[in-house]
Amino acid sequence: MYSPLTTLIDRLDSSALSTTNIIRWSCPVPSFGDLSRSRVATLGLNPSNREFVDELGKELEGASRRFHTLGSLRLKSWADVDSRHLQLIVNSCANYFTGNPYDRWFRKLDQVVQGAGASYYDGRSMACHLDLIPYATDRKWMELKSRQRSALMSAAGDTLALLLSASPVRTLILNGRSVVENFQDVAGVRLEQLEMDGWSLRRESSANVRGMAYFGTVDALSGIPLGHDICVLGFNHNIQSSFGVTSEAICSIKSWISQASGRAAL
Repeated sequence: MYSPLTTLIDRLDSSALSTTNIIRWSCPVPSFGDLSRSRVATLGLNPSNREFVDELGKELEGASRRFHTLGSLRLKSWADVDSRHLQLIVNSCANYFTGNPYDRWFRKLDQVVQGAGASYYDGRSMACHLDLIPYATDRKWMELKSRQRSALMSAAGDTLALLLSASPVRTLILNGRSVVENFQDVAGVRLEQLEMDGWSLRRESSANVRGMAYFGTVDALSGIPLGHDICVLGFNHNIQSSFGVTSEAICSIKSWISQASGRAAL
């Protein structure tokens, strides 16, 4: 992971990211969990600011810290990073789920991951989480301006391919419609889609929210060969959504993940 991580750190000072609201004192997050040991990975948009700050916006410290920052590494600038600092960042990523993980977000998604026979929290069948953009921003993705999101995608859209090409990941699970759409745009692929009756979410004052499954196989992303096939599975519901993704829908998505990943393995 050293080579991609070095590239990501170098980009922190690039003019392309100068107006994108990234938290510049926070390290890039290439993975949540040990990518080098994971055959299953989930995919999101970008790390939450809560991986670095508390509810008041203060930097996490001590036992609460999740990832490194300029302050924790005792650096004035990312230009001063050496191999020791890189190893500390890699270790914080690999050990994320044995430290102080953001369980409020990951526990729900882990229920779906278990459908692929893996878990963030089980070292015997390890899964990890990746993001299309490995930089935390000081506001949520959808609160960024369109030009800021575009700049981030242009500057770091090749990150996923660089990470997956050197990993054992064979199943990639996309969490939510926004992730699916941005993955397709960045990766230059189009996934098949299928409406799933069991995933429909009831609404009292409006039409029900349809459930959609997305699936495909890729051997290259963003024009970069991966060297192997990866089964890509996605769903339009964001598991952590405040719009009420039911336990029944989660169970149904988990069951589909199990069946689809099983067929891909065969």
